[in-house]
Amino acid sequence: MKPKILLVDDEIPIITLLQYNVEKAGFQTDIAQTGPEALDKAINNTYALIILDIMLPGIEGTEVCRQLRERNIDTPILMLTAKGSESDKVTGLDIGADDYLTKPFSPREMIARVQAILRRVTEQVDTNQAICMGQLTIFPNQYEAKINGDTLDFTRKEFDLLLYLAENKGLVLSREQLLNAIWDYAFEGSTRIVDVHISHLREKIEANAKKPRFIQTIHGLGYKMVSVP
Repeated sequence: MKPKILLVDDEIPIITLLQYNVEKAGFQTDIAQTGPEALDKAINNTYALIILDIMLPGIEGTEVCRQLRERNIDTPILMLTAKGSESDKVTGLDIGADDYLTKPFSPREMIARVQAILRRVTEQVDTNQAICMGQLTIFPNQYEAKINGDTLDFTRKEFDLLLYLAENKGLVLSREQLLNAIWDYAFEGSTRIVDVHISHLREKIEANAKKPRFIQTIHGLGYKMVSVP
C-alpha cells in the first residue's frame, strides 16, 4: 500500500497543486481545509507525513502542530509558510515541525523536502545498544531516554538532537553542524532553532538548566555533551 500524506490548506489552487504532485510522486493523499478538520484527521488516522499550512480557518497550523505534539503524535510535519516569515519558521520548528517550505514553492522542491523528511524518519539506528552517560541512559531504537531511572518526554527533534550529541560525546559541535545534522538544511543563516532545542533539552535532563553539566556551551564554537556521574 502506498504511504498516505495529509494535505492541509484552505486555498483550492494550492491543494490541487499539492495533490497532483504528491500523487505523481507515488503517494496517496487525504485533504483537510481547516485547522479543526486537520487536527481530527491527524488524530484519528495514520499518515506518513502532513503538509500543513500555517494560515488556516478555525485553528492556525502552528496550533494544530502544537496540539499533535502534545498528544505525542509524531507524524512528520512539513509546514507551509509565507515568504520571508522567519518567525513563523522558527515557531514551527520550535513546536515540533520537521521542516518548512516557503510559498510560493516549486513542486520539485516540495517533493524533495517530503522525501528527505521520510528518509530521515525511516533511517534505522545501527545499534541496539543503550548509550549510558552517567545518570542519563539513551535507548536509540525505542526513542527513549531515562535519567536516574525516570523516563523523559521529548519531541522527536529533541530526541534526535540529544542522540546526535550523545553519539558525538566529547566533541565540540557547531550550531551549523547541529542544524545540518538534525534539520538537514541551512536555515537561511539563522541557528536560533538549535539554541531553542538545546534549552529545551537542558530543562529536561539537567538538575539545574542554568548551570548545565551534560550539555556544555563552548563559547564562540558551539556545544559539547559529556557524561555526568
